[in-house]
Amino acid sequence: MSGQIRFDDGAAYERAMGLWSRLAGQDFLDWVAPPAGLRWIDVGCGNGAFTELLMERCAPAAVEGIDPSPAQIDYASTRPGARGATFRQGDAMALPFPDDSFDAATMALVIFFVPDPAKGVAEMARVVRSGGIISAYVWNFATGGFPFGPIHDALQAVGIAPPRPPNAAVAQEDALRAVWSGAGLEKVATRTITVRRSFADFDDYWTACTNSGALKPTLAALPPDTLAGVKDAVRARLAPEADGRVTHTAWAAAVTGRVP
Repeated sequence: MSGQIRFDDGAAYERAMGLWSRLAGQDFLDWVAPPAGLRWIDVGCGNGAFTELLMERCAPAAVEGIDPSPAQIDYASTRPGARGATFRQGDAMALPFPDDSFDAATMALVIFFVPDPAKGVAEMARVVRSGGIISAYVWNFATGGFPFGPIHDALQAVGIAPPRPPNAAVAQEDALRAVWSGAGLEKVATRTITVRRSFADFDDYWTACTNSGALKPTLAALPPDTLAGVKDAVRARLAPEADGRVTHTAWAAAVTGRVP
């Protein structure tokens, strides 16, 4: 959904971000606590990481996953845990469904990629019935909650602008509340979700993060000495545990509301 950051490799996305998404998504669904048997639309479903979680956790009547990337959709369709969900290409700002088609709509780590977040939320509200749930969670860039934050900071320290979503400013509780309220949604609530992910060692963290479509071309363009310095700066920030494992904490802003 951004001209600057593209996700065209479902497997690489899974290692870099899919596992983070599931960690945050589990907490998110515990908080939203949707009833079973709902018809869901997962907007910006990507490679299906959150869609699979919906299938596993929510006993939905149906799930439609929408994403602009054919490669991501192809990967999502192969997930054993997402069997029963339907995936198709689509635009978050022009959902290919009539009004009142769903009971719940969600965006998992997506809204800051939507060119017009307010229009994306209005579209979710349009396709969800009265009383239905509109929810989202997104990494909080403003407070350093992004999982790749240490790499971004190291890049900035050497004068390199790291890739960022075009609407990162929306990824805060107050901003999300304003967008949800502006769309006319009711019973709007927000919270912060904090998750921790453990890696076998620093190299495991580095490889997982730098395989993503967002960071890979930025790092590949660096001179070898600069890249080595960036990697050393990140290594210094992520102190290993006694067994060599590296644990990193990330946090997301979450929001939910109801269609009037």
